[in-house]
Amino acid sequence: MSACGKGGDGGGNPPPPAEANLAVTTDPGNGSVQAPALGPYNLKVSITSAMPANGVKIDITAKKDDGTNTVFFTTSVNKTTAVNDFTITATPVASQCLVEIKVTSLTKPTNTWSGSYRYSSK
Repeated sequence: MSACGKGGDGGGNPPPPAEANLAVTTDPGNGSVQAPALGPYNLKVSITSAMPANGVKIDITAKKDDGTNTVFFTTSVNKTTAVNDFTITATPVASQCLVEIKVTSLTKPTNTWSGSYRYSSK
């Protein structure tokens, strides 16, 4: 009969808990197309997953959705709050626009969320 040894339990410190995948909701909603309206054009970005230890970077770009892809608004901010309000400014008159949002964990940069929506200015 051969003896089978039991492997060590590894001891030491347990690995840190894995960071939750980013979950984000936006208002206007991701993938939505808004009815033509006069400004201001407000955007709310809500982190619905656990906030990463170092917070998140929120990148927002608004551009004309007419084939020229002319960018008229961009911002990049680091945040540690779950609810974040923005106002899209400099929207060209009578234009269809595309807003792209990217949220990146500052703790684990490969943990990202991306979304977009469209609106039209009157």
